Amino acid sequence: MTLLDSDVWGRKFFSDGWKDSASEHPVTEPATGDRLGSVGLATAEDVGRAAARAAEAQRAWAATSPQQRAAVLRRAGELFAEHAAEVADWLVREAGSTRAKAGFEVQLAVGEAFECAGLPTHPQGEVLTSEEARWSLARRRPAGVVSVIAPFNFPLILGLRSVAPALALGNAVLLKPDPRTAVSGGVVIARVFEEAGLPAGVLHLLPGDGSVGRAVVEAPEVRVISFTGSTPVGRAIGEQAGRLLKRAHLELGGNNALVVLPGADVQKAASAGAFGSYLHQGQICMTTGRHIVHESLVEEYTAALAAKAEALPVGDPAREDVALGPIIDRRQLERIHGIVTDSVAAGAKIAAGGEISGACYRATVLTGLTTDMPAWREEIFGPVAPVIGFSTLEEAARIVNDCEYGLSVGILGDVGTAMKLADRIDSGKVHINEQTVSDEPNAPFGGVKASGTGSRFGGAAANVEAFTETQWVTVRPDIADYPF
Repeated sequence: MTLLDSDVWGRKFFSDGWKDSASEHPVTEPATGDRLGSVGLATAEDVGRAAARAAEAQRAWAATSPQQRAAVLRRAGELFAEHAAEVADWLVREAGSTRAKAGFEVQLAVGEAFECAGLPTHPQGEVLTSEEARWSLARRRPAGVVSVIAPFNFPLILGLRSVAPALALGNAVLLKPDPRTAVSGGVVIARVFEEAGLPAGVLHLLPGDGSVGRAVVEAPEVRVISFTGSTPVGRAIGEQAGRLLKRAHLELGGNNALVVLPGADVQKAASAGAFGSYLHQGQICMTTGRHIVHESLVEEYTAALAAKAEALPVGDPAREDVALGPIIDRRQLERIHGIVTDSVAAGAKIAAGGEISGACYRATVLTGLTTDMPAWREEIFGPVAPVIGFSTLEEAARIVNDCEYGLSVGILGDVGTAMKLADRIDSGKVHINEQTVSDEPNAPFGGVKASGTGSRFGGAAANVEAFTETQWVTVRPDIADYPF
């Protein structure tokens, strides 16, 4: 039996073991439309039962020794590595990943599990000073039950980066993956932790529709919601969580800028820009969505970027050696093309691409834009690179910040000039002499403005803050004297 044998998970969801579902969702290959299997869908009632069971199991899990919890996380990392080829195959076929992207995502999962294995023994508080004759402590305790809602684009790592630290810190988890990638973003995680020895009832896999999403937020036992996805849905979850006085960590959209400074190496800059815009078909929150190039280089840069775009093959990554695979579904494919055609109608020009090719969208470069065009203002979530020029550093900073999002910015060129620009930029991440797509399990990740509620993922400090509560404890040697 392989890790992902469909006899285990087919037409089932995971909640105290694999349970038969009353309804199912087809698992399809976006490149071909072929059916790969079906996952069981949970209902709101299933969520209610899972949340109650998770709250019960969480207390015993939190009381488990730090070394035992760390051992489960280490074993999970080993299992991701041992089954890397099988997991990568699912990422290619179900999520439309290229082989390189799928392999990279699996390695991120391995690193995430190993990094989080250090959390159970990480310092969990501090000793405070006190005006009284007592010890005063602030300690971190597990939040309780955490709901994780994950998207389709990097389904494995964007679910695991919340599941792993939450479990490591003694919480129970309700995981709701996007139904379009419920195997690579859900079944994989459930099976790995099942095999790693996680006690029953601590992790629940609950694929479903919007009613299930509402239920994993509203369940009384849930204290923290970790959501990665679109800004409109994130706003709704934030409002819902606020009404219920629950913490919501929201990692949302981005329209990220790559600034090319005067004197930059144009060929290297175009290579960085192509990677930032076209990796995984641009279906990444950190995708380079705006190329802001100094006027002395803009024509040369645009030509170099267009040449790279035209040379990138598109197709089915399960059967061909391609640079760009399929868009996740037809609706998103048509949305991308609609933004491009609307921008062209408003005066933009296509320097490369701009075409649908089966289930794929060709790598595209747009020029002649103004900052009010759809391709510049909106998060496209597709392989489209709009290019615009700037003359001064002040203008570059203004263009970067004139955006509702604030997730990631890359600056290419002279480091001293880049440092001056970085100080003027409103962004959760700034990468000098790198493009906008970057993530490491020990680094804080998050955005500002409409990109979310700050760095709540990655690194011990961010993870402890995200998935624990602070409790104040005082201790006296004897019962205190009071005036009553």
